[in-house]
Amino acid sequence: MKNENDALDLVQDTVYKALISIKKLKDPNHFSTWLTQILINKALNLIKKNKRIVPLTEIEGVRNEENHPLEDKIDLVEAIKRLEKQYQTVIILRYYKDLTIKQIAEILKCPEGTVKTNLHRAVSKLKLDLRKECI
Repeated sequence: MKNENDALDLVQDTVYKALISIKKLKDPNHFSTWLTQILINKALNLIKKNKRIVPLTEIEGVRNEENHPLEDKIDLVEAIKRLEKQYQTVIILRYYKDLTIKQIAEILKCPEGTVKTNLHRAVSKLKLDLRKECI
């Protein structure tokens, strides 16, 4: 959200909306997906309201590890930033949030096949982009 205050407001609004709407949740097993969808909707509304784009500046879990140097991860983050928003979203939800294809489809309100296609295209574009950087 570019700054901590916007992020905190977003979390607060999400929790408030969830508490008010908890009775509308049909299946308690999908609570996490439902809450994530509320968060995404609130974030998109705030972005539209402020007419800004959310930069992908930091991804949870980026650490300097022996097998995966920080420089390699930074290259990956930069490559993800260059993807179209639809591809960024599926990559982050799948590989950084460890959601299943089905959960991603529910969050994005689209067919599982579309999620698989977007995921495949995103990975292909990332591979191509990272190969170009290496050359």
